Amino acid sequence: MDANKLKTISLNEAHKLADAVACIEASGGQIALVVDERFRLVGTITDGDVRRAILRGATLDSTAGEVMHRHPRSVPRGTPLAEIAAILKREMIFQMPVVDAEGVVVGLNLADEIELPDPAAHRVVVMAGGLGTRLRPITETVPKPMIEVGGRPILEHILERFRKQGFGKISLCVNHLAGVIENHFGDGASFGVEIDYIRETKRMGTAGALSLLDERPDKPLIVMNGDILTSINFGQMLTFHYENAALATMGINRYQYQVPYGVVDVRNHYITGLSEKPVFDFFVNAGIYVISPETLDLIPPDRFFDMPSLFVQVHPDRRVAFPLHEYWLDIGKPDDLNRAMDEFGENDAGPRT
Repeated sequence: MDANKLKTISLNEAHKLADAVACIEASGGQIALVVDERFRLVGTITDGDVRRAILRGATLDSTAGEVMHRHPRSVPRGTPLAEIAAILKREMIFQMPVVDAEGVVVGLNLADEIELPDPAAHRVVVMAGGLGTRLRPITETVPKPMIEVGGRPILEHILERFRKQGFGKISLCVNHLAGVIENHFGDGASFGVEIDYIRETKRMGTAGALSLLDERPDKPLIVMNGDILTSINFGQMLTFHYENAALATMGINRYQYQVPYGVVDVRNHYITGLSEKPVFDFFVNAGIYVISPETLDLIPPDRFFDMPSLFVQVHPDRRVAFPLHEYWLDIGKPDDLNRAMDEFGENDAGPRT
């Protein structure tokens, strides 16, 4: 990697985490290098580091210094490529900074020798059969994933994002007004993907519908609700799933709620505390998942079973959270739909990307 490219993926400790995310994207989703004024390596930040920091309470306004790995792995200039490749494979890391005798960054080797998840080899299942009751009367004649935002159905935007990221085999789980969806997308050829359909004859839930798959996948599959607009990098989510040896990975998004009143803490009849319109910070289920094949065995056949119930069945050490910092909008209510229509095209999820 040449000097100019190294500068585009480097920042100092005072930069915001949002700047680190931009550096990671500039490196192809790999790494941001944290350097001092002499361009000496003082830390690294990967996409996984960003996600874990968000879980600990960091925001995109946090500094790179708060999040970076302060003892980064590096090799001295002149290290044979074969030796670097062996280190990467042995330690299961995906990038290796190269430094000179003073610790100045002079190169970066990416783990081309390590096979990253191939999007084309992973099946995608999009849940598109919901009733959309909160969006009636629109959804009485139009399935919710087919509501137009930015001039195209929500589901069309979803499939386009998967196609652009290399995912080609997509299963659409349909039920309510299924014919509208099937007539629009067909076999997917005109949209650049291969589409098949999982047809529910009754409500099965976001996990129960997976029991209707025509064959058991041999690799983890991505499952996503069909009413979400997001700019997430699904390949990064797959990598996170593999890196953590997970059986089930749930995308989560930060949600803040402000109580519109003063909250009074009471014990017996004594006031123990007062908080004026406090703000509560939560992580919420973002409706995007990676599910390993063996996890499908936990789904009971022919009954309603939602995704949270499936995650409860997975051993705690094998279920992980993938926090989103990208654009994400769940179109569940009229207010959400109005927001999507106002915002769409201003974010990476929009048609003007």
